[in-house]
This record gives sequence, structure tokens and C-alpha cells, in this order.
Amino acid sequence: MYLENGKNASRDRTQGYSLMVKGHLEKFLVGSLILLGFFWTASCALDPVTGKPELMLLSESQEIELGRQTDAQVVREYGIYEDRELTAYVNNLCQQVAKVSHRPNLPYECKVVDSQVINAFAVPGGYIYFTRGIMAHLNNEAELLGVMGHELGHVTARHSAEQISRAQLAQAGLGLTFGLSETLASFSDVVQFGVGMMFLKFSRDNERESDDLGVEYSSKLGYDATQMANFFQTLDRMQPSTDRSGLPEWFSTHPNPADRDKTVRRKAEEWQANLGLRDPKVNRASYLKRIDGLVFGEDPRQGFIENNIFYHPGLRFSFPIPAGWDLQNTHVLVQMISPKKDAIILFTLASARSPEEGAQRFVKESGAGVVESGPVTVNNLPAYRLVSQLRSRQGLIYLLSYFIQKESRVYVFHGLTSANLFKGYYPSLEATMQQFKALTDPSKLNVKPARIRIRSAPRSGSLRQVLRDFGTPEDNMESLALLNGMRLNDQVAANTLLKVVEKGN
Repeated sequence: MYLENGKNASRDRTQGYSLMVKGHLEKFLVGSLILLGFFWTASCALDPVTGKPELMLLSESQEIELGRQTDAQVVREYGIYEDRELTAYVNNLCQQVAKVSHRPNLPYECKVVDSQVINAFAVPGGYIYFTRGIMAHLNNEAELLGVMGHELGHVTARHSAEQISRAQLAQAGLGLTFGLSETLASFSDVVQFGVGMMFLKFSRDNERESDDLGVEYSSKLGYDATQMANFFQTLDRMQPSTDRSGLPEWFSTHPNPADRDKTVRRKAEEWQANLGLRDPKVNRASYLKRIDGLVFGEDPRQGFIENNIFYHPGLRFSFPIPAGWDLQNTHVLVQMISPKKDAIILFTLASARSPEEGAQRFVKESGAGVVESGPVTVNNLPAYRLVSQLRSRQGLIYLLSYFIQKESRVYVFHGLTSANLFKGYYPSLEATMQQFKALTDPSKLNVKPARIRIRSAPRSGSLRQVLRDFGTPEDNMESLALLNGMRLNDQVAANTLLKVVEKGN
């Protein structure tokens, strides 16, 4: 959770806790597209890549506007990695790929998302995102260009826009619920802030087409597109991990087509022959130098868990997590979900100057019925406690809310579940909220993230031997081999640049 000071803080506060407001994307789609326009657009649309007729209910201008709105949500919820040079480098390459794409006139923007998850994704209109997690696992510029071309391929072939069109035509809607029970399904907008649309799962046919386009675009820029196949092999070796930011991993949004590696290599060789590429670019050393110092893994400065306590060094607070509950931490929201997914605690920043004002605004904006309320103190901090109820499609929802003032900010917890379960969950909800407190422990405040460091192999030998020379513990060697896209018995020449992980102090 990363709530900035100044103007950004006021922006984030407005997103804090309105439980009944629909996501921006759904509003845009429902409000701006009418049935007549659907069928007119669908009858006139041609696939920009193949030139064949396609089902398309979004005009290009609507697609661009949808992308712009989605981008604002991505930036707000997941945050952009704070490295201007790396961002400029990625975006500059993105503009080069865009020029050789099938839709060069879109307003493309490529950004690095501050997440350890290994993924890249695109939204309609030309917005492309690479997590710092995937940047850490790429090993040369050719791999980056291949993945970048793949993501641009989803945009140029209008894969997401086509999925949205089908969903609208079927009146299926876009709501995703993180697997919550029916009791909490109606609150999915709160849980995901409307960005689930980005992670509509592509079909394998979509993936094949984007692979082909990634090969085509990177080859036209003179890069060795076979390197993209190497990266896909690395991804295949990785075990899906559980991430606390809510972002999905690559293969949960990009299904793996059959014989992907072989197909990519064959297509790359065909393009190299057609273009006369005799020495395609790889640019390994230059890429690795770009990511030297990249934050690796979870960034504890934005919140971390230790012994079932959530600590936030940047904002200097802590609170316990109910036993067995799953926690997901984004830049504007912490959510904790019960093991049975029938109760949830949301924690964020309230748009208010005092705890009582925060409670009043919540009641007014949500339409909640107040059961009981009053001022309280939480670890010497002024607070306001509220029990309320809301009517949903599935029945009555009960909420326990604590609005707590710490310095100039008012934080809010909302614990909610069905009316019949509220009494059973009440002790867990209140225990978390009442144990919110200021963080003063220097050992928790001064944590630092691990970072990627680029080192030169001191001698020729196997990767295992070189890592041993670096002083790498035996139980870390396999993960470092994977990070470098290699295997431990691979031979490494002297002076080869390799990635290692330097732990934070």
C-alpha cells in the first residue's frame, strides 16, 4: 500500500471506500455504447492485421478512451516503478515497435508497473505494461522486444476489444469476483477497483497470433526473435506463485499454445530469411546494465507481513491479520479475505478531515443504515466506530467500520459479511481494527528491498561454479539460474555478465 503525500494523496483519498460506486470501465461501456452503434460498427469492422471482417463493437476512438481510463486505474492501483531512465528506455523501444506495427497511429505508451509478478499486459488503445518482475527475468533486449511485440500484437489485432464486444453483445458484463462467495459477489467492484477487464484471458488462437506479430515486429527492427522462445522456455520452468498485489501471473492471462517454442523459432527463422538478417541483434549486456539495481521481489517499504502482522514502514503503522486470512496489498487498498471467502476486511485512506466526518460521508455515499456508532480511541489515536448494514442482491450485508486518525490522515477499515455470519466474524474483525497502531520499531521502519545486481564472471566454468565463486548459497543457485535464463550446468565464459540478488539490509 503506497499512499503518497500532497496532490497524489488527495487523488487517492477520493478512491477510498465508496462501496456502491461502479468501476469506471463498466460505466464507460454501458453509458457510451448503444445497441444501434454496436451493430453498425460490427458490420463495418475489418481486422487491422488480417483485413478480414470481425465482430467489433468499439470504434477506434472509443477504444482509445477506454485505454486512457484503464491506464488511470492501473497507475492508481498498482503504481508505476519509480525509475525515469528505465521507463524512458522501455517507452522509447515501444515507440519503435509501434512504427512497424499494423496500427502505427495509436497513442502508444509503455510503462513499468511496480509489481514483483512476472507478467506483461496490454489494454485497448495502445497502453502496454511490464511489471518489474518480468523486467528482472528478461535477459536481453531481444527478449524484451519479442514480448513487447507480443503485447502490441494484442492491441493491433484488437484481441481485448473483441472480447469486450462479445461480452457486451451477450450482455455478460465484465464483473470478476476473485472467487468470492455469492454473499460478497456484489462487492466485487470494491475488491478490484474495476481493473479486472485487463485480465480477460486470451484464447490460444489470440496467443498464437500475438506470438507471430511479436516475431514479425521484433524481426523488422533487426532483433533475434528466437530469443522470445528462450524466454517462454524460462517461463515454462517457473512455478506459479502466490502474489499479494492481486496481479495475475503470465500464464493465467496468456495460455500456452501447443508447440509454442518450435513455432516461434520457425517463424523467426522465416522472417530472418525474408529480411536478410544475418546477424540479428540480441543486446544482452546493454539490457542487463539497464536493470542493475532493479528492486527484486516484494518491496517491504510498501508493506510486508511478518508473524501475521502487516507492517507499513512508509506510512508508519501496523495491524494484525486474522489467522488464515489471505492478504492482498495494492497501492491504494489492503484487502483481507477469510479462508471461506465469505468475509472481507478492506483498509484504505478515507476522504475526510476527521474520523467522524469519514463515517458520516461513508453513510451518506453508500446509503448504509446505521445500527450503532460513536467515538472511540484506538491505541491513543482518535477514532470512530460504526456498525451498519447494506442491502445487496443476495441479502443483507453487515459492516463493522473503524475510522482512525493518525497525524493528518484518516484511515478506514471496513469488515463485511452476511447478516447471519456477522456475529461469528465480529471478534476477528474488531481485533484487527482495534490493534491498528503507530509503527516505531526501527528494525521494521528501516527495511530495504532486495535488488538485482549485475556481476561479471571471474572465470570460465559452469554456472554453478561461477555462482559458487560469487558466494551464492547452494539453496539459492537454482533460482538464480532461472533468473538468468540458464541451467546450473550451462557453461559460462569469463567476463560474462550475470544477475545476482543483493538482499536488503
